[in-house]
Amino acid sequence: MGKRKIKMKRSKIFYLTTAIDYVNALPHLGTAYEKVGADVLARYMRLKGVETFFQMGVDEHSQNVEKEARKAGLSPKDYCDQFETKFLEVWKKLDISFDQFLRTTDDFHVEAIQRIFQTIYDKGDIYKGFYEGWYCVSCENFLQEKELDEGSCPVHKTKPQWIREENYFFALSRYSKKLEEYINNNPDFIRPGITRREILNVIKGGLSDISVSRSSIGWGIPLPFDTSHVVYVWFDALCNYISGVGFYKDPEQFSNCWPANIHIIGKDITRFHCIIWPAILMSLGIELPLSVYGHGFVSLRGEKMSKTSGTLVNPVEAAEVFGVDSLRYYLMREIPFDKDGDFTWKGFQGRYESDLANDLGNLLNRVIAMITKYNEKIIPAPGFENDNDVYISNKAQSTKKQVDEHMNNLDFNRALSSLWELIQACNQYVEKTAPWNLFKDKSQESRLLEVLGVMAECLRRIGLLLSPFMPSAALEIMRQIGLDSGIDFGDLSEENFNKSVLTGKIVQKGIPLFPKKDEGHASG
Repeated sequence: MGKRKIKMKRSKIFYLTTAIDYVNALPHLGTAYEKVGADVLARYMRLKGVETFFQMGVDEHSQNVEKEARKAGLSPKDYCDQFETKFLEVWKKLDISFDQFLRTTDDFHVEAIQRIFQTIYDKGDIYKGFYEGWYCVSCENFLQEKELDEGSCPVHKTKPQWIREENYFFALSRYSKKLEEYINNNPDFIRPGITRREILNVIKGGLSDISVSRSSIGWGIPLPFDTSHVVYVWFDALCNYISGVGFYKDPEQFSNCWPANIHIIGKDITRFHCIIWPAILMSLGIELPLSVYGHGFVSLRGEKMSKTSGTLVNPVEAAEVFGVDSLRYYLMREIPFDKDGDFTWKGFQGRYESDLANDLGNLLNRVIAMITKYNEKIIPAPGFENDNDVYISNKAQSTKKQVDEHMNNLDFNRALSSLWELIQACNQYVEKTAPWNLFKDKSQESRLLEVLGVMAECLRRIGLLLSPFMPSAALEIMRQIGLDSGIDFGDLSEENFNKSVLTGKIVQKGIPLFPKKDEGHASG
């Protein structure tokens, strides 16, 4: 089966989400990979003129959070308040443009969870019983014997606890057939295809009812009909996708946003999102999200990044080495979004020097310098009549189409590869037209001006396509070619992309976008 594209819907707003993160540790580079990918998609949709709502957040009602708070001598809520600030600092540093940052302690979310739980209980899909079995504290997941990997949690590689406690259960087994039929009838629902096949195999293997409350811990949202229990953290967390867009609270906002276009999550939590979450929605009688995308992992020296294994890279520290935009570029270019990939300092530096400093940075510096020297900083009208001009113009237009196709598939690395082919073609255009030779020949003055205009317009088009990935660098490109207003909603329309808007603008030389760095981090 081929790759599936982003699906649009009847509702007005393109709604995308990421997983919400536990606040028992700061985000690592693997977490940042997910957020950057979602941010790239959100920025791209806005650039196309699509009204977009991008939600992220933090998962605070966690047994691990309660444990860490006690270690720090804080109440769970005070501990979460501190971590929210730290999380927001990381996402601000990485230029993540979310529209809402939800906390599961927000009053509107707590109210929504209690309403959702009561509704499903009243329907008869939640009942009281005893759970006895394995429980992984690290991922806060109940595990069946068949899910263990040589007796250990398959994710954290630690031995789970055997617990027995009275809980409320959700009748997941009732939805087995309905889930299987839905997934088979909606091939876009679970992406990539390998994840879809895995989920279907799990369903075919038989689904058991699942515990959706805990009576042995106190930190959580109390059940509306039994305050001796709190809502199980995963049930609580999954429902953030509807609570955050007005479920129960704001019907108009909810109808404008839901169903979500896409949930972007790590592939290790697809069972929660592709089995439990849709079953909850079916019980509520609500449409399912159009797509759940399970991205791959970022590893370090071949190991998945995790606090448990000690293979963490701090994304803020990584960004300080070669810059935020460079880190965003490296993550999206180096690691296909549906695959696992390894982060190395050597690879990061290689991309920085080759792609960013040599290809893009060099092109910008040369164009600005030549317009400054040959036409007193004034951008002339482009030509687009000469064969070289026609080729590069057509190349830009075909690149835009390729980028759009790749972005619809969340093939961010392929979108950037197509864009870099255009950047390299622009550098070749400069060599072929040789403005420095045209400048020496007075009879070629008009041709020189056409070439300078073409080069400037190429930079503008590159800047537009680059902006979802490297927003600050794209803005600086626009500033240097005289567009101080930057990049606006809908700028990637066909008309705006192809027209010439720079004639008469004044170029403004800036500091190099990607200055040469030392060899200090070219290891790993």
